[in-house]
Formats: sequence, C-alpha cells, structure tokens
Amino acid sequence: MNTGRMNTGRANTGRVEDSDRPDQIVVVPHTHWDREWYLPFQRFRLRLVSLLDGVIDGMEADPRWHFTLDGQMAAVDDYLEIRPERRERVAALVREGRLAVGPWQILHDEFLCSGENIVRNLQLGMRRAGELGATMMVGYLPDQFGHCAQTPQILKLAGIEHACVWRGVPGEVRASAFAWEAPDGTAIRTQYLPEGGYGNAASMFEEFADGASLLPGRVAGFAEAMGRWYPRGGPLLAMYGADHTAPAADLADRVADAGLGMRLDTLAGYFAGEDPSVDGLPHVRGELRSHARANILPGVISARVRLKQMMGRAERLVERYAEPLTALWYAGDAQTFLDLAWRRLIEVSCHDSVTGCGSDETAEQVAAHMAEAEQLGRAVCDLVTAERAASVPVGSHLVFNPTPAPRTGLITVDIPCEGEPGLVTGDGRPVPVQTLEIAPTVLDDAVHPASRLPILLERVYGRVLFGQEIRDWSVSREDRTLTFHVTSRADVPFDIGDVREALRDADGDWRVRILADPRRTVAALVDVPALGLATVQPVPAPGGAPDAPEAPDAPVEAEGNVLDNGLLRAQVHEDGALGLRTPSGHVVEGIGRIVDGGDLGDSYNHAPPGDDRLVGDPLSVDVRPVRSGPLLAAYDIVRTYRWPASGDVPGDARSAAEEDVTVTTRAELRAGEPFLRLRVTFDNRCEDHRVRLHMSLPRQAESSFAEGQFAITERGLTAEGGFGERPVPTFPASGFVAAGGLAVLLDHVTEYEVIGGGREMALTLLRSIGYLSRDRNAYRDQPAGPQLPTPRAQCRGERTADLAIMPYDGGRPGADVLQAAEAYRHDLLTGAGYGHATTAAPPSRAGIAITGDGVTMTSLRARDGWIEARMVAQCAEPATAVLRGPFTEAIRVDLRGRPGVPLDVHDGTAALALRPWEIATVRLRTS
Repeated sequence: MNTGRMNTGRANTGRVEDSDRPDQIVVVPHTHWDREWYLPFQRFRLRLVSLLDGVIDGMEADPRWHFTLDGQMAAVDDYLEIRPERRERVAALVREGRLAVGPWQILHDEFLCSGENIVRNLQLGMRRAGELGATMMVGYLPDQFGHCAQTPQILKLAGIEHACVWRGVPGEVRASAFAWEAPDGTAIRTQYLPEGGYGNAASMFEEFADGASLLPGRVAGFAEAMGRWYPRGGPLLAMYGADHTAPAADLADRVADAGLGMRLDTLAGYFAGEDPSVDGLPHVRGELRSHARANILPGVISARVRLKQMMGRAERLVERYAEPLTALWYAGDAQTFLDLAWRRLIEVSCHDSVTGCGSDETAEQVAAHMAEAEQLGRAVCDLVTAERAASVPVGSHLVFNPTPAPRTGLITVDIPCEGEPGLVTGDGRPVPVQTLEIAPTVLDDAVHPASRLPILLERVYGRVLFGQEIRDWSVSREDRTLTFHVTSRADVPFDIGDVREALRDADGDWRVRILADPRRTVAALVDVPALGLATVQPVPAPGGAPDAPEAPDAPVEAEGNVLDNGLLRAQVHEDGALGLRTPSGHVVEGIGRIVDGGDLGDSYNHAPPGDDRLVGDPLSVDVRPVRSGPLLAAYDIVRTYRWPASGDVPGDARSAAEEDVTVTTRAELRAGEPFLRLRVTFDNRCEDHRVRLHMSLPRQAESSFAEGQFAITERGLTAEGGFGERPVPTFPASGFVAAGGLAVLLDHVTEYEVIGGGREMALTLLRSIGYLSRDRNAYRDQPAGPQLPTPRAQCRGERTADLAIMPYDGGRPGADVLQAAEAYRHDLLTGAGYGHATTAAPPSRAGIAITGDGVTMTSLRARDGWIEARMVAQCAEPATAVLRGPFTEAIRVDLRGRPGVPLDVHDGTAALALRPWEIATVRLRTS
C-alpha cells in the first residue's frame, strides 16, 4: 500500500506560483464529521452522502479545489457503501493529492478505548487510505476531549511526523507549533489550532445578502489574531469548515479574486513544506488535558457508565482472549471474524460514541455495536476452545491463561461427582477445590396418564432433556415407570424412536422420572503456563471413594465479619465500610463508603446544584456471609439509604421527595490474591445525581497514578483552568488508579478524583443526567451541543460496578500493582471437554511467555504469517522484555509492519531492551 508522504497536487491547482511572495494564509477546506451524535448514524449519513456528492462534483469541475476529509476514513467508507460506483472518482482525487483522507479510521476518544484500539484504528485507517491512493501523513486530532500521553510515540511508530490538535493544550503553549513529547522521550512536531480550533476560519468567507464583501477585513483580522501565534513566521493555517457543513461552492473564486496572499490546499499540503524537526520548539510532555485554552468536557468519562463497561469487556475479549487463542492454538482461520470485531470496536471508540454524549438513539446503537464486538470475540473463543476440547474427556475442562506469564488462578466449573470432589490436572497434579453449589439429581418425578406420554416425549429435543443430554433410559411395564438419566454431555447413542416403541400400547397411569448425574459447581485453583493450556479432571480415590479436596497453601477464612487469605485481612465495620491490613504492616480504613450527590449538569460536564445535599450515611447495615473458604470467601454488605428522587432545576437544589435505595457490596477474597474484590449493586430509582465510592488513603497523596493507553500517568490534585469551563480534577483511569499507598484495580475506564487534600479517593459509579447538553451549565460557559433531552442517560434500573482494592508501598506503583491489575482483569478461561470419557486428559502446554519487570503485553495475534506481539515498558527505568516460546526467528517491526532490527534467538528465547515507556512490536516465526 502507498502510505508515503502525500502528493499535494500543486501541479494541478491551476494557479500561478509567485516564488518571490510566499502565500501568507493556507486555507484548508474541510468538514468535521461526527459520525453519530445528537442524531443516530444513518440520519447523519444521509447528510454525509449529500455533502460529499457536492464536494466531489465540485472538485472534478474545478481543479483549484482541495478538501480534507476530517482525518478519518470512516466518512469515506460510509459514503462509498452508499455510492460504490464513485469509488474510482474518489480515488482519483486522492491520488492527485487534492482530497486528503486518513490516517485514522475514526476520530476516537483517546481515554475511553484501549491503547491497542488506538493502534488498530491508525493501522486500519492507513491501510484503507492507502488502498485509495495515499494516506494523509498528519496525526490530525481536531476535536478529541484531550489527548493521551503516548500519542506522539504511536504516531511516530507509524511513520507520521506531524500532529495537529486543539483541545487540552496547556497554557504554557504560546505558539502555533510545539514539541509534544511522549513518556518515552519520542517528540513530534505538533500544530496547535488556536483562535477557534478546527473552525478558526469557518466564518471568514461568509457574505451579507447585499453582496458587500467582508473578506478583506476578515482576512486582516485573521492574520492579526493568528500572527501572534507564529513567532517564527510561515504561512498561517486557516481551517475553513465546521461540523457537518460543506464549504461555499464558489470558494476557489473568492480566494482567487481576493488577491490577499491566500491559497487553497489540504492539511497534508500545508505540512508538506514544514520541517518535522522539533529543535527550538517549546516542549510539552505527556497527556494534554488542560482546560486552559478550550473545553475538554471531562464529564464524558462518567456519562452512561454502562457503555464504558461494555467497551472494556469487548476489548478484553478480543485483544487478550480471542486473538491469542487463535494465533497460538487454532489450526483454522478466524481472521474475518476478528477483523469484523475490530471494525466494531474502532467504530464505537468515536469521540461522540463511547463517550455517551449523544442522543438516546445513538447510545442504543453504540451499545449494540459493542455487544456485537463482544459476541464476535466470544464466538472465536468458543471456536478455538471447542477444537481443543475435543481431546479433553467429558467431565473434564480445558483452561486457557490469557496472560503471558505462568499463572495460578481460580476457575469455576461444573464437574460430575458424588461426595467431596477431587480434581487433578492433565499432568496428574492435585488441584485445590471448594464446592460452591450442589445440583439437584431429581429434576422431575410425576405421574401422568398414558395418553400424555407422547406429548411428554416431545420435551426431548434431539437428545436434550431439561437442558442436559440423555445418557440412559429405561421402561418398566411392571410398575409403569419411565426413567431418563441425563448428564451434562453424553457420548452413547440415543434414539427417541426406541423410547416410543417401548411405550407402545401403554395404558393406565405412568410415573415419569428425570434423574441427573450427581454434579457440583466448584472453584478450583489451577496452575496454567504462559498463554498456555491446562486441563482439570475429576478423579475418585481407590475403591471408588473420592479423595478429600486439596487445601491451598494459604486458605481463605471468613469469621466474625473478617476475611483473611494470609496476604490481606479485610474487616467489615458497623457502618459497612471496610478496613484492610497486610502482613507487612499496611493499614487502610474507610474503604467502600457510598456517597450520593446531585448533578444538574449534562453528558459533558458534571455540575452539582448550588444547594447540594450529599448522602453518605446509611440508614441500616446488614452483613451476610456468602462463602467461607478455603479458596474464596465473601460477605455481602447490605446498606439502605434515602436518596433525593430527582433534581430541582429552578431551585438549583435536589428534590424534597426521596427514594429508598438498597446498595449491596460484595467483598470477596481469593486464595493467593493480594487484593480485595468488590462488587457494588443497586437499583437506581433516582435522577439527576452522581454516586461515588469513597476510599480513605493510608497517607496523604500529593498526586495520583492512572494506568491507560500504554502508560501510567502521574497527575496532581488540581487541574489547569483558563477557559470557560470549571477545571475539575476528575480524571480517567483504565487498568488501575493508585494514590497514597492504595491501588484500585479496574475492569473498564473509570472516573476518579483525589479529594480531601489528598486524604481520600472517590470513584464515580454512576452519573444520572437528563440532557445531552444544557444551555446553562454551572460548570461550563458555552453549550457543548444541542439541549436535547436524554431520559435514558438517567440510567435507571439495576447498576453494577466491579473493582478491587490493593494496598501497596506508595509512590509510583511498580510491578506488583501491574501484575495484580493484569490478573484481576484477565480471569482464566475454561471450556468443557467433550472427548470420549476414557480419553486421557492432555498435559499442560505453554504458549509464548513475555516477562520483565514493568513489561506488559498488550496484543498477541497472527499477522502476515507471523505471530506478532506488542508490549510496553510501563516503568520509569529501562527494562528488558524476555520472550520464550517455540519460535526460531524474531524481528522488531513498526506499526505498519515494516521490519527493523532482528533479535538474537537462542533455544526459543529472545531478549529486548526497552526504554522507559517504550512501545515495541515483535514478530515471531514459530517452528
């Protein structure tokens, strides 16, 4: 594919070049296209098709025309799906350099998707643009609500040397160009879009109805305002476009007739003559989340939390389960399904999609696409595990470890057994178990007249009866009894016709019994190799009696409102809050307090009422035992509250009416885990409010550390202001957030804030709001969109949040927190065996191991005949990634797959030195 520097097409512009007087202003006609927002996708696409029909016709009629299509290929794909006959016409304009497309597939929200999603977005966009003729090699990011720290490194690894941004730029930037530096030190020349962002010249060419030309004055005013941002001189960048709008049809004539030192070009054309060097430019390191120069609309992190949960599940399932399973353990080809899953994940990462700041219709469509991505990932996992489970005997289970290091983890499986269960691995090692539930063996036992027997037999579907498979049956005419024996999976022949024949001419009343084999649901503690497979199977002791279950080295105990697994002790106090203690002396109190407050804001900005009423004290507390160990133990902490039923907008307060709300927090400890799992569940019966989970910190924090998008970002306790938006210090975290010696492990992007002068952390569990944007928002001067009611954004109904709490040494979190977060997010995956019962369970098999202090794997997939692994050194010191597995060749590649430095491979082992925070992609040739 052609993804080199784009031809600006100047040879075809038809204008006279004046080498003695360089153009003063480069006008970039464009549209900013929100794919789905206050209208759902298809309603916006109708407008898109009309807009691009006009743009393409105009460009073909006038060679002076240039157009930039918003940096995202989605608009092109959406258009060509309706107008496939125009593909070659679009491609011709791209090849000429007059229509700039790419490099992104979609303009994503950089904090609400995974780092891997960002990479795949860029790869897909560049590939699709290359197929049309050329990729715009500019990291155009015009409207994202801030920018993540590793974006410069991601762009540079794809061969892109320029970025262009608007929101989030800090107040220290006082020029149009600055060096944006990633945590690893990679710096990229970045163009700031001052004085109006991507629409800084949107009104320049508007005219009054009487035909009076305002253009000379507007150009002069633009040049004066923008000139202050260009201390080094050079042409001024005039972004002529706005949301969902097309440029004036006679724009080229207006520019030519003005004679004011202007020219039309694409954004790629503007940067074609710019030196990518960052020498002498002011440096800005890390993420861009300042409120100093534009709104960053931080409330989108907590709007419609369910979308964030769905996104987290879908990304994990595809990234860390489906792709590695397929690459390492599947003989067939599932790539089409994986590509479709990624297409959905990338689409919903859009900055008006996963954010939840659209209409209710849009949110429903986004949720459906997220569910589809998750379903595709799960289907691929089912496909691979089914193939492997064919060699695992019935009653046994296959186990997959999605992490790149050997792992001991808990699984929950159903096994056939009587009495206390016993389990061993395929290698013959005993497995500690704990019974969670005993299934009933008598599923049905009733007397029916013989005339109903044919109808009763219609319950059998194939060989399935009451959700299980028939393994045996008998008919006793002497005592008129029909008995079915069912099991989870049977491997003996069965024909319902034989049963009907045995019941021919039956009369009188018949007893029909459906008996299930003894079966238990158990938790088991299993060792699984890195990215590898293991099996567990039930075993009886000699003589037919099962062995007593193995006990873990440090069993979990539950007694007197206390959970203890030897690594962590958790005690439930009278108010329902928890206290934690570790053997090394860490003590944390006040964990899990629920605080409800008002929210009269919108999907973009939280805004408490002026007369807010916080509810944090429960009316009652009840602690209920759930599990008692030895592998897992849990209590349910049931607290009742009375929360205001809604907001009172005229009174700038909360309503006097209240609702009774019960909040159940399940606190669970598992053997071998240094963290406490929490699940918070409640029925949201209220509106216009925010629910947060509060945790006291072991010591006062000066800053917080949040994992996300290939980095751990340190943030202070305040946010920089300066524009018309309240600079609230609420921030996003993906894998975990840590402060003051306490880490909170997360399974989806979550909003947090360190409050109380660094003494407490609050995580947003729910934000209920009734408008897309309010024209009057106490925390934002300008509307962020139309004042459109969004009743479903009140998020009524049952709400659940999962997280885990882990004390640590404090300061910047290290490998222990990273490893815990990795284990928490990625449970072991199981699949039921369906091989012959006499088949021997296969032994454990290792996949590919990737280890190193602070080294995290973000992707492992099959690509171009290789296995491709991506990893990042999430640490402030140099690190070494060690790769082990059945490979004979290893080579570093960039994000476009271009080969770099080969790695030395000895006995299936390769080492890779990494800079702090460096992202590395390695391709492995397996033997």
